[in-house]
Amino acid sequence: MTISKPRVFIDGDQGTTGLQILERLGGRQDLQLLTLPEAVRKDPQARACALQQADIAILCLPDAAAREAVALAAGCDVRIIDASSAHRTDPAWIYGLPELTPGQSAQIASAMRVSNPGCYPTGAVLLLRPLIDAGLIPADLTLAIHAISGYSGQGRAGVARHEGATAAQAPALQLYGLDLRHKHAPEIRLHAGLAHRPIFVPAYGHYRQGIVMTIPLSRDRLPMGVSATRLRAALIEHHAGHPAVQVAGARAGDQPFTLDPQALNGTDDIRLEVLDSPDGEQILLAAVFDNLGKGAAGAAVQNLNLMLAERPVLAVV
Repeated sequence: MTISKPRVFIDGDQGTTGLQILERLGGRQDLQLLTLPEAVRKDPQARACALQQADIAILCLPDAAAREAVALAAGCDVRIIDASSAHRTDPAWIYGLPELTPGQSAQIASAMRVSNPGCYPTGAVLLLRPLIDAGLIPADLTLAIHAISGYSGQGRAGVARHEGATAAQAPALQLYGLDLRHKHAPEIRLHAGLAHRPIFVPAYGHYRQGIVMTIPLSRDRLPMGVSATRLRAALIEHHAGHPAVQVAGARAGDQPFTLDPQALNGTDDIRLEVLDSPDGEQILLAAVFDNLGKGAAGAAVQNLNLMLAERPVLAVV
């Protein structure tokens, strides 16, 4: 008697995130990867067939193609992890951030449809949601969020621009989303529990991967008695038991320091910091993580592992 292995199909396995997931899953013996030949990789009929054969599909596609894949999967039992932004604010989908709230991991494990978080929202939500739920940050504050990602966050186009023939002309730093309508802002608002859309200003740096994110706070806009120490303690309490989330301790005020966006590259971890001015009147929330790790491929594999744990074991004689 043999035990059937779950079949996992990566739709879009040649994109930046898809390649990372493919590499992570390629050597695993506990599952069977389904792939399509290059000639039919974008063929709707071939994709529909693979989706129908799979137990779990991971969509690493642009939003429109992800919606098409969901339509192709209609009527079959395949469970889906969507790494695009197509369904991140859809109430019919489970938000794939296990550390969001108590019980979120269990919801992901049993879900048919899971929407993988965006890289930037991962940092913002893990910083803000615990503090808003604890009443330490008012939900009606309009927050400013600044983040810099490695150019791999732009996908294959970003990698080609910074590593191809024109790499010497690639900008050292490029701010974007300056119309303040970045697609991650509604996702951050919803899942952080904010009443208003945050002012979100992202950027790409001239390095391959890694994110540093900062959210400034003024203590006079916070409830009485809230300090950096209380905010840090709340984050530690909320994220206890989640090994991927590190909450840094207090730093000595007389020691200069910097935040390195590449410090956690190659890992699936995220480090949260709470920094403050010497007088305690200004506070800075910060997150550092790999945009291809906890921010994308690593998060998808984390969700996949949760969903595989809930899969019924079928014996084949």
